[in-house]
Amino acid sequence: MKKILIANRGEIAVRVIRACTEAGYASIAVYADQDADALHVRLADEAVGLGGSTASSTYLSIDALLDAARTSGADAVHPGYGFLSESAAFARAVEDAGLVWIGPSPESIEALGDKMTARRIAQKVGAPLAAGTDHALEGPAEAVAFAEEHGLPIAIKAAFGGGGRGLKVVRELDEVADAFDAATREAIVAFGRGECFVERFLESPRHVEVQVLGDGQGGVVVVGDRDCSMQRRNQKLIEEAPAPGLTDEQRERIHEAARRICAEAGYRSAGTVEFLLAADGTISFLEVNTRLQVEHPVTEEVTGVDLVREQFRIAFGDGPSLRETPRPLGHAFEFRINAEDPGRGFLPSPARIDVLRIPGGPGVRWDSGVEAGDTVQPAFDSMIAKLIVYADSREAALVRARRALRELHVEGPATVVGFGRLAVDAPEFSTDGFAVHTQWIEQVLLPRLEPQLRPAPVEDAGLARFPVEIDGRRVMLGLPTALLSGFAGAAASAPQQPTADPAELRAPSPGTLVRWLVDDGADVAEGDAVAVLDAMKMETQVIAHRSGTIAHRAEVGAALAPDGLLATIA
Repeated sequence: MKKILIANRGEIAVRVIRACTEAGYASIAVYADQDADALHVRLADEAVGLGGSTASSTYLSIDALLDAARTSGADAVHPGYGFLSESAAFARAVEDAGLVWIGPSPESIEALGDKMTARRIAQKVGAPLAAGTDHALEGPAEAVAFAEEHGLPIAIKAAFGGGGRGLKVVRELDEVADAFDAATREAIVAFGRGECFVERFLESPRHVEVQVLGDGQGGVVVVGDRDCSMQRRNQKLIEEAPAPGLTDEQRERIHEAARRICAEAGYRSAGTVEFLLAADGTISFLEVNTRLQVEHPVTEEVTGVDLVREQFRIAFGDGPSLRETPRPLGHAFEFRINAEDPGRGFLPSPARIDVLRIPGGPGVRWDSGVEAGDTVQPAFDSMIAKLIVYADSREAALVRARRALRELHVEGPATVVGFGRLAVDAPEFSTDGFAVHTQWIEQVLLPRLEPQLRPAPVEDAGLARFPVEIDGRRVMLGLPTALLSGFAGAAASAPQQPTADPAELRAPSPGTLVRWLVDDGADVAEGDAVAVLDAMKMETQVIAHRSGTIAHRAEVGAALAPDGLLATIA
């Protein structure tokens, strides 16, 4: 029996664990301190602690993950998505350790994960492509020069990584330099590398992508296509398959371009090639995601292909089971159920999930990494679950989606469920009048969304470690800090409420202060953006609640709790 270590957490770790069970493989979970009792840990055959509470010391630590693989006797590593899933260094380290890497080769990740190299490959094979640079920008001045030459809007993008992080769309020339700095910061935080490039941005485009499977020998089969235009902050919220409204010529063009790009790179495993489709029909290659996508279930539902099982087949030498593109049957939607407050600009909302009522019935699939009583942790991603619905037509799938979203009930964190209910009833999202694009949520739907109640702050879920001796062997024991407080007879105190001083500007969510936008002592107006927080992998601007003179009360780099004091405005 093969033992597969899943180098990830949450929903995707649960998804891979279930695929392992069905394929007859043993699953090994890994966990940060606050995930010690998480669902993926409870479901796996084995679980190994990574000995830390931050992403950098756990799910982003190659050394910690390889130690876990050695400790557990793993044969292979599945990276999931996010974290190190697109790290050529991690893939190479896994293979150098004698383990099977369930993903693309390190060489393919380097070639396609570097978006500038991917652009050169796309150009070589004749894929449609917007104007852009094929090298890393040396500084903001180069981005300004590109905008002056090619016009606005432009997109400044992290050369490594994905998921909308390190991507800034700029429509005003005087905002280019700040956008470059912000994209670089986000890229360093999310991917450990800050290189960025720039390209022309197609205004109000659709986001269409193609799922592929490669055998690593130049053979690539297209599994299907998806529309992922429903985005906020350039991160997807609703996806569907197949992509609606494409002409036969458009579909053939993006399928063939995706196949050629991946064949040129000798691609192995599951991957996704993404394109932008402008209102005038212009198609432009966007990037290749060298991993399994969050939205892979919609393709699975309309094709009957288990993409994780296909990854197993390819990694263990059997090759993909498909030889040609399957004909899609029916239609599927995926709704990302995030702990975010759309009425507050999709502000992250980590909290304990007090109540979770999951929809069911025909054509409904629920992929989740949490259950009622679990906590959405502020240190990691905001996604609670994915709601996937399938029916024999897009109209029938919309009806089923409305029913499932009505049944879904979450108490504790603020969520995007209400947003989803509004979206499926919007005329622009209807089958006959389909007119959504990547800025549609922020331009059209956002003003209609009401703020939700703020959840209670997340309690410390860390572990205190100390050595103990068991049967003559020294081992490290980890106990929840809250439990130790109980042993010591300390009563848990209620969270301190912020004072009612009207001058105080407090953090709208837990996060790290990454930048002040105004100087200490400056005059600000109500509604001005004054600071930037990094909260749950996203940069969030903090807005002045009143006019006056600002006094900084927190240093850049400070980790702030919800309602933590940032500044006073007198």
